Amino acid sequence: MAIIAYDSLLLLALLFLATAIVLPFNKGEAFSSSQFFFPIYLLAVSFIFYGWFWTHGGQTLGMKTWKIRILTIDKQSITWGQALTRFLTAIISWVFIGCGFLWKLVDKNQRTWHDHLSKTALFLVENSILDSNKK
Repeated sequence: MAIIAYDSLLLLALLFLATAIVLPFNKGEAFSSSQFFFPIYLLAVSFIFYGWFWTHGGQTLGMKTWKIRILTIDKQSITWGQALTRFLTAIISWVFIGCGFLWKLVDKNQRTWHDHLSKTALFLVENSILDSNKK
């Protein structure tokens, strides 16, 4: 949960910047609830944020801080498709009051819904994992 909180702060800053970039296209006014483009745009920015980190090194900044890496089950880098599946499933997990995250507490492999559906897992960073991925 600490990783989620840490990355959320970084994502919030990025979303402020993303909003500042498109605000002039809305005549400098706040976006209304009838403008469906804006939430989709912010969702896309969020996916690019997470997807980039997950597919390029397997770690967001929060994950680096706590020495956690996301990889496939066989400890390979994840693809953009897996990142998208993981991202969308994590959103669904939040919609169900975090049940997808809490699933980790009852799963024998301690994996969440988005781990299962994207065929990924979180691993504690060890030198052997880092060395094998650099080759």
